[in-house]
Parts: sequence; C-alpha cells; structure tokens
Amino acid sequence: VQLQASGGGLVQPGGSLRLSCAVSGDIFSIDYMGWYRQAPGKQRELVAGVNSGGVNYVDSVKGRFTISRDNAENTVYLQMNSLKPEDTAVYYCNADVTYRTIVPGRTKRTTFWGQGTLVTVSS
Repeated sequence: VQLQASGGGLVQPGGSLRLSCAVSGDIFSIDYMGWYRQAPGKQRELVAGVNSGGVNYVDSVKGRFTISRDNAENTVYLQMNSLKPEDTAVYYCNADVTYRTIVPGRTKRTTFWGQGTLVTVSS
C-alpha cells in the first residue's frame, strides 16, 4: 500500500491550493483519511480528517479548508482557501487501510502515511 501526495507549492497570502492523496495497492477498504502538517520547529498537527462519521478540522483552518474524498478513486483532497503565512508547512496525508495480505483470505489494517508535500504561503 502506498500513499502519493501532490499539489503543494508556493502561493501568495489569500490564495488557494488543492492537495491530493491517492492510495494504491491491494486495498480491501479505507476507513479514516486525514491531512496533517508540520511547520519548521513545530510538532505535526492534525489539520482535517474524514471517515464515515463525518469530518473534523483544527480550529485554525475552519471555514478556509475543506476535506473531501473520492472512495471510487481511493483519494482524499484538501482544498485550502484564504491561505495565510502560518499555513506554511509540509502537509502529510494518512489513511487507515485494510489490505489483503499474501495469505489468501487474510486482511490486515494499518495506518499508512504519504511522503509529504510542501506548502509555502509567502508574498
């Protein structure tokens, strides 16, 4: 199972970016999918998450960021609007994936992480 994140870049304050994270592999199901970020010198924090029960956001991005998922494509998105310099960070996606193992009929559930994509908000 692999997670491939994309969509980061340099944007001016007030601008928008859309991050994508595609999950590939011999997937049985995906429960929780989320986006985290880590700014220089800071701990990694949850930005937004989505599962069958709904979505959640860190307070600092509420009203500006929207998380969504395409279950058919095993992809999670993060639409980021009204970006601020303090949003600058490496963004990581993660997913709780149940996948098929090499043992016929056996599955395993593990949390996987993407490689990170850099978002820089600066004028």
